Amino acid sequence: MAAQLISMKGRSRRGETASVAAALARHRPLALIEAPATLDGGDVLVAGTQVFVGRSSRTNGDAVAQLRRLVAPFGYTVCEVDVRDCLHLKSAATAIADDGVLINPAWIDRRVFADVEFVDVDPDEAMAANALRLHDRVIYPTAFPRTGERLVARGLRLALVDASEVAKAEGAVTCCSLIFKDLRDG
Repeated sequence: MAAQLISMKGRSRRGETASVAAALARHRPLALIEAPATLDGGDVLVAGTQVFVGRSSRTNGDAVAQLRRLVAPFGYTVCEVDVRDCLHLKSAATAIADDGVLINPAWIDRRVFADVEFVDVDPDEAMAANALRLHDRVIYPTAFPRTGERLVARGLRLALVDASEVAKAEGAVTCCSLIFKDLRDG
């Protein structure tokens, strides 16, 4: 079977792979995986040197195994996470610090994050686990004020955004962003 860029299971998303790969290839070498692996970015959560990968309707075990082999030489470990009642892992959990995760414990087992601190979403804000860490702040939707208060109480600096239009398509702040450090910048 020929190697290909990471395959997205959602038919509507498959066209993104080539254009994103072309943009990223200018900044870093890319790794390939082989079908039948399918992996959506919404199922990959990096916290420090731990890579949590959600097993969901969009990401399968073949992808988890291949990703584990690809990142091990760089000192990363992969932890497979069962996702329930939501589309992606990042619907249920997102990194808010190298050692901190915002989670909805109704959708994932909090024990997988045993080595990191976590903040639970407010029970009345089920979709509130989607936050985007950027340097010294966390980009966070205005739609979840109670969970936002929990993040501020933990000492995080929030940059609040209206993500209501993106939410109509089951999207969130992590869906609209690809944050990486350019290796050429040292």
